[in-house]
Amino acid sequence: MKIRNLTITAFLIAINVVLSSLIVIPLGPIKAAPVQHFINVLCAVFVGPWYGLAQALISSILRISFGTGSPFAFPGSMIGVLLSSLFYMYRKHIFMASVGEVLGTGVIGSLMCIPLAWFMGMEDFFVKPLMIAFMVSSVIGSLISYIILIILKRRGLLDKFKKK
Repeated sequence: MKIRNLTITAFLIAINVVLSSLIVIPLGPIKAAPVQHFINVLCAVFVGPWYGLAQALISSILRISFGTGSPFAFPGSMIGVLLSSLFYMYRKHIFMASVGEVLGTGVIGSLMCIPLAWFMGMEDFFVKPLMIAFMVSSVIGSLISYIILIILKRRGLLDKFKKK
């Protein structure tokens, strides 16, 4: 089971890094990546919180090293995938995983970026634009993953995938 989860996590990291370099919404110092939120919800459903956290950390490091991400990716993506996974573990419903991602990234993650911005020397950093950018990006990514996961569930593929 561990090899399977590691393989899925590595595959999701690769998808995230490649698609995040193609689909990026630059908003000042923030590079919003709806793909990260899409992958976070998939991680919550397929591999759980610990592999999801590893995916968010490694994806953020790679995206920053390739120039397609910013340091704001760390708190947003990691808190988002953790909350998404916990909501999904608690309720076992795809919608709750999506809600957890939006709350984790859009609200908590954006608030956690404020001390990071101050540390980076951005004293005049504004909270509202950051929160709006994180919310829009996380809603887009969560909605896409929700639709895909619902389609997989209706066709019976989600249960088959999770049983193996």
